Amino acid sequence: MSARTFTPDIKVEHVISFSDAVFAFAITVMALSIDIPDLPLDLSQSELLQRLDDFYPQFEDYIISFAVIAIFWISYHQVFNHIKGSHISMVYLNLLFLLLITLLSITTSFVTNYASYQIPYIIYCIIVIMASSLLALIWWFATKQHRLVDEGIHPLFIKGTFFVLISLPIIFGISIVISFVDLGIAQYFWLSIIPVNIWIRHKYRH
Repeated sequence: MSARTFTPDIKVEHVISFSDAVFAFAITVMALSIDIPDLPLDLSQSELLQRLDDFYPQFEDYIISFAVIAIFWISYHQVFNHIKGSHISMVYLNLLFLLLITLLSITTSFVTNYASYQIPYIIYCIIVIMASSLLALIWWFATKQHRLVDEGIHPLFIKGTFFVLISLPIIFGISIVISFVDLGIAQYFWLSIIPVNIWIRHKYRH
């Protein structure tokens, strides 16, 4: 009897649908982590504005974390839109990737509550680096010798997509280094993802 008989055969569409559910769960958990203040009803206008101003750092961290997960969701579908088959190794890599996505939503509350500390920031960045590196590894695994993608897919597209995926862990790795100098600058350094991705897509367009 072939050993393949005992290998789970999971269709790629089931992998994608499960992943979408995990992304939705991660965003929900992240939203629930926001500590909305219980404001008294007798506040004056100026007092209310002051309370909302105190709440702004949490809101800002939420927006940034939502954007990071949104980037992951977009990148994930850019990868899996071109994957036509499934392999058990890819399934396991995908599950590990999704585990990190859920951890990302949980650590958002850690960063939100301790925004002025470097350790929560570094932990958050490490999870982003691991998750984005795994997604790049999934793309490399699927495209190596066209294992799980069409033969006709352009080599420049394969290479460009890989560099777009690998740019995320590089940028977050650099931001960790910057955080030892200035934590605020490190957080906004993430925005460099946008021009870097535009440059890569322009360089590898075909």
